[in-house]
Amino acid sequence: MAVETTITSGTEAPHFVASPIQPSWVIAGQPVARLALLSSSADGTASTYYWDCTAGRFNWYYSFDETLHILEGSVTLKAPSGTSRLVVAGDTVFFPAGAQAEWTVDKYIRKLAFCRTPLPGYLISARDISRKLKRLIKGGKQQETSGLL
Repeated sequence: MAVETTITSGTEAPHFVASPIQPSWVIAGQPVARLALLSSSADGTASTYYWDCTAGRFNWYYSFDETLHILEGSVTLKAPSGTSRLVVAGDTVFFPAGAQAEWTVDKYIRKLAFCRTPLPGYLISARDISRKLKRLIKGGKQQETSGLL
C-alpha cells in the first residue's frame, strides 16, 4: 500500500498574529510577542513556527519539546539553577517538555521553532510492538530508508 504524500513549500511572507505572553509570566517590561504557523503534522503532534518578541523579561514553561533556532536578535536564557547563557542569531537550543527558562530580551528576537508534543509512554510501547510485529510479518526485512541521515 503506497502512502500518498504532499510536499508543500512557500515563499509568501509569514502571517504573524498576536501571541501574548501570559501576564503572570512577565517579570519586567511589556514584551509583545507574535507567532506565525509555518507547518503542522497531520497527527497534530508537531508544528513549526516563526516567533518574535520585543524587549522584556519573562518566564517560559515548556509543555512540549521545542528546538529553536535564533534568526535575529538575542536573548539571555536563565535556567532554574541560576546559570545564564546568551543566545544569539545562528544559535540552536533544545527545551524538553517540562523545562523552564527565564528569558531576557534586550531589544528584539525572532526564532524558528520546531515544536513536538511527546507521546505518552504507553503509546510509544504500542508503536514499538506494532513495528516489531510488522517486521516479523515481513520476514524480518528492514524497511528501506529514504537516504536521509
